[in-house]
Formats: sequence, C-alpha cells, structure tokens
Amino acid sequence: MADTPAVLPGELGEVPGARDIRRYTTQAANARGGASLGSLLASVYYAVITIAIASGMALGFAQALRVSLPPTPESDAAVDLSLPTLVLVVLLGLVGILVSLAGRLGPVGAGGAEAAWWLVLPVDRRGLLRPAARRLPLVAAFVAAILVGLLDAGLLADSGARVLHVAVTSALVAAGIVLLAALAQSRGLRRSTTALVGDLILAAAPVVAVALALTDWSVHEVPTLPWFGAVAAALLVAGAGVLVDRRLGRIPTASLRESGSVATQAVGAAVSLDSRELGRALTDGAAAPTRRRLSRLRTARGPATALVTADLAVLRRSARHLVQLAIAAIVPVLVTVVPELASQAGVLFAVLLAGYVAMSATGEGARRAQMAPILDRLLPLDAKTVRRLRMVVPGIAMLVWSVVAFGAVGRWTGDVAGWLVLGVASTPVWAAAAVRSSYRPAPDWGGALVSTPMGALPTGVAAVLARGPDVVVLGLLPVWIAVLLRHVSPTMILIQAGLSAIAVTVASSIATGSLMERMLASQEEMDKQRKANR
Repeated sequence: MADTPAVLPGELGEVPGARDIRRYTTQAANARGGASLGSLLASVYYAVITIAIASGMALGFAQALRVSLPPTPESDAAVDLSLPTLVLVVLLGLVGILVSLAGRLGPVGAGGAEAAWWLVLPVDRRGLLRPAARRLPLVAAFVAAILVGLLDAGLLADSGARVLHVAVTSALVAAGIVLLAALAQSRGLRRSTTALVGDLILAAAPVVAVALALTDWSVHEVPTLPWFGAVAAALLVAGAGVLVDRRLGRIPTASLRESGSVATQAVGAAVSLDSRELGRALTDGAAAPTRRRLSRLRTARGPATALVTADLAVLRRSARHLVQLAIAAIVPVLVTVVPELASQAGVLFAVLLAGYVAMSATGEGARRAQMAPILDRLLPLDAKTVRRLRMVVPGIAMLVWSVVAFGAVGRWTGDVAGWLVLGVASTPVWAAAAVRSSYRPAPDWGGALVSTPMGALPTGVAAVLARGPDVVVLGLLPVWIAVLLRHVSPTMILIQAGLSAIAVTVASSIATGSLMERMLASQEEMDKQRKANR
C-alpha cells in the first residue's frame, strides 16, 4: 500500500486553452450554485427594472430640484459661479473618483479561484484575464453615461439629442480613463500611485471652482466631442483596449492578486451594506507597503494621549480622507456662491451632506478600533473613556470644517460671527456621530431576513445603519432651523450646546440599542421610578 501513488498515473493529454479553463470554472460554479436559466433571466429582469426605476426617480428628483431653484438674479457680487460651471466642476471631481477607484481596484485583478490556480497554469494568461480586463471599462462607461446624462437632463434641462451626445462622450471618456489605468498597471506602476493621482484630481476640483468663481469664467453647457470626434475617440478607446489585451501577460502576479482581493472585499461589503468594510477595502488596498518617513509620536505621553495620537496618525496617513475633508469644507462655500443653489433648502442640504462626508473621514481610527480593538484593550482605560477620547480627533477636524462651512453660511446671511459661534457649538455633534457610527454593532444575520435586489438582508439592518446619522439629524435641529430662517439667535446657540452635550453622552455609552429605543427605555425607567416613589 505504501508504494501505491496517491494519484494513479495515466496518459497525458493536451493542455486545455484559456477559454476552456474559463468555461470549466463557470460550469463548476453554476453546478454548485444551483442557478437555472430561469433564475438568471429573472435576476437580469430584476436588475434592469431596478436600474430603470432608480434612473427615473433620480431624473425626476433632479428636474424637481431644477424647477424649485430660484431664477438667476442680477447680482454684482465679486464671487459668482453659474450652474453649468458647477456641473463641470462636479464632472472633474467624478473623473478623480474614477481614477482613484481604478487604481484601488486594479483595474485588472484575479480573485478567489482565479488567483488560487489560474495564475499558475501553463497557459496564456491573456485569455484568462480578458474578461476581467473588459469588466471595469464597460461598467465605468455604463455608469458614466447614466450619471452624467441624468445631470445634464435634470439640472441643465438639455434636449434629448444633447443628452445623448453628453452620455456618449462621458462613456468614451470613462472607458478611456480605466484603460489608461490598466496600461499603467501593465507597466508595473503601483496601484497606490494611480489612486494618489485620482485623489489629487479630486482635490483640484474645488480649487478650480474657486478659481473660476474669482475670475468670473463660466460655461453655458457641458463640453462634448463633436460626432466625428466621438468616432475618433471610440477608435482610440478600442485601440487602447487592444493594447491592454496584448499587455495582460505582463501584469505582475502580485498586483493581480491584490487587485482581485480588494475587488472581492469591496463587492462583498457593498452587497451587505457594510460601509465600514467598504472603506477599509478601498483605503488599505491602495496603501503603500512601506513608509519612507517614520513619526516619533512625541505627543504620546500617557494612555489618553497615546490613543489620541494613534487616531491622528491614522488620519494624517490617509490621503483619501484628507482630500475628502478638504472637498467637504469647500462644498458649502460653492453652494452659497451659486445663485441658483443659494436657497435655504440648498444650503441646508449642502451643510448636512458635506458635514456627514467630512465626519465619516475623521472616524477611521474608531472604525479600525471597532474591527481590531488592540489599543482599546491594552490601555488602562474604561470603554466610555475610550469612546470619549476617540472623539478628540474628529472634533478637532470638524472644528476646522465648521469654521470654513459656517463662515460661508454666515457670509451668505450677513452674520458671520453668529454662525461661527453656532458652528463651534455644533462641532461635538459631528464628533459624537463619527464615533457612534464607527462602533455600531453588526447586523444580526441569524434572525429574519428580507429579500432585496442585493440578496437577503437582516430586518434590523436599517436600524444599524441609522446609528450615527440619527445623532446628526436630532443633534443639529437648531442648525436646521437657523438655516431655514437665515438667522441665528442666542437661544439657538444655547440649545445647540445642550444637544451637543447630550450627543457626546449618547456616543460615549456602550449600549447597543438605537437612539429611539434608548429614549423609550429611559422613559420607561423614569415611569417605574415615579411609580415606586408613590
């Protein structure tokens, strides 16, 4: 028995081609998945209907927003920006996001079974990677055509032919950008470098907007390629695709494995609505393996300062989050200088949205601690103290954001000092929301599930995702009222300070219930004590 080989010898046949290997892998996955042709068609139908409904709702919202916007006033303001120019700046920011995502996701990668045994087979790697190389450019072109088309049709109210022209141009540009990122990957360029270029383009968007506003330069429509230029661009994109296909075999194996791993992790996080895991995938996936400069961390003098220093180091080393903070600070400024958007509803929406984006950028240290609570357990600090210390870095960052954002709102209303005081008073609410959303519990996958277009999800997933936003909604009620009234009073500032203290208390708690559940439980406890005293 000892001399019997584990695998019986047999005749060696021809090595299958790359297409045969891909077909075999697909058939094996389908056999184990139990999916039929009918279920596939149903899923495709479900996806098409969902996209159509979402696009229709987005178009209706954009058109309703355009109709509700006030007409462009005759203003002699020194700083002014037209709505088409703002849309152009938004498109520049979307280009930066696309370049950054292309760098973080590969754009060519091999994950799962592909990375496990495809890459070591003695076959032409080009045939194995060809579907992966086509996937992201096609998805980028499709999403860009829909998104930019909705912006052009909804906000700018262009004709159908013009919207089609804009959508075609956007699709060609998006596909070309992803293909250029793939060419850079085939030449051995690090994915972190491509992601950094995208972050810099995104950071340049608000700077360009401010420069255009100061120079009084504007456009009347979204620039597009002429039809013969679109045909030439399509030929160039096709040529870039052929060049990428020929260079697929030169992409390093390590880059393919890393890209595939990040893409798999990001898709899983998006499907399960886990924003924390999605942020970790996109941030850590493009992080440099080594750093040329080491910090001595001189501010770490004890347990409390060590925790704050760790959070500060995490934020300082993340270029994506720093860019996110800078852009979020400029958004309220831009909205207040665009006459069509400078209404109470527009400014309120800009402040809340930009504030939440900035807040999410400041909580990376707490999100990492929720996943791996190493410092939380090593340092001699109780859980409530740890959470309060985790609010220090978000509080400092959001204080800077509040000075810029609320200063712009104060300039819009004519009372800069009052709005700055209100912004400072509301800063603890943002810090508390950052920590509360970072330490939110995971959904209970062992309970009842609900069928959704993204698969089965727990029934309590909405309550879990609301942890953090609930503090923003309830804790910033004075800001809501002040923006809608375009007036700040001392009473509003006092109420805001009180709500900020309550928000810090709520975020410091280690209770796992929602804010409404905790308020009801507190009310019931007070009723019990009142009855006991009787």
